[in-house]
Amino acid sequence: MQGSNFKAEFISGMRAGIPVVLGFVPIGIAFAIMARQAGFTVAQTCGFSIFVFAGASQMMAVGMYEQGASIIAIILTTFILNFRHLIMSTCVFERIKQSTLKQKLLASFGVTDESFALFTTEKEERCTIAYLMGMNLALYTAWNAGTFIGAIASDFLPVIITASLGVALYALFIGLLVPNITKNFRLGLLVVLTAICNTVLSQFMPASWALIVSTLVCAFIGIFTVDLEGNKEECADE
Repeated sequence: MQGSNFKAEFISGMRAGIPVVLGFVPIGIAFAIMARQAGFTVAQTCGFSIFVFAGASQMMAVGMYEQGASIIAIILTTFILNFRHLIMSTCVFERIKQSTLKQKLLASFGVTDESFALFTTEKEERCTIAYLMGMNLALYTAWNAGTFIGAIASDFLPVIITASLGVALYALFIGLLVPNITKNFRLGLLVVLTAICNTVLSQFMPASWALIVSTLVCAFIGIFTVDLEGNKEECADE
C-alpha cells in the first residue's frame, strides 16, 4: 500500500469515528469517576484505560472491585464479557483484503462494539487496515481523554454529580442490548432469563459468582435457542 493512500485512508477512518467520539468522552469520564470512588489513584485509573481499553469490562471490573469481589472472579467475568471481541475481530478482518499479521494484531486491540458496527456497515472498498486504524485511534484517544478528565475532575465535582454518573454503567449496557433485543425476540427472552437466574443465584452465592454462573448457563442455552443467522450474514457481508 502506498504511503499517501495509507495516510488518506487513516484520516478518513478518524473522521468516521467522530460521532462515536462524542459519546466516548462522557462515558470515559463516568468510568474514571467510578474508579476513583472505588479507591483507584489517578495513575491507576488512566493506566486501566491505556492498557485495557474495554469500556463495559472496565466499568464492570471497577464495580466488582468496589463490592469486594475476588481477583479471580473479576478476571473470569471480564473474560466472558470480552469474549465477543473474538467474534467481532474475526468478522472485521474478513472484510480486509490486504494487511499483514502485525497490522491485524495492532488493529485488533482497538476493536470495540462501536468500531465494529461502523466498520462492518461501511462500503467494502473503504474497509482497509488504514481506515480501521484511524477509526480505532480516534476512539482510543477519546476514551482516554475522557478517563483523564474524569480522574482529575472527580476531586472537584460535587458529590451529587459524581454519584449520579454511576448510572452510566447501566446506560452503557442498555445501549449495547436494546438494538439487538428489538430485532430478536428470543434474544430478549434470554436476557430476561439471565437476569432472573442471576437474581436467584445471588441469594445463595456471592454476587460476582452468581453473575458468572448465570452468564455461562444462559449463554449455553442461547446456543440452542437463539437464531443469529441474520447477524452471521451481515458479518459475512452477504
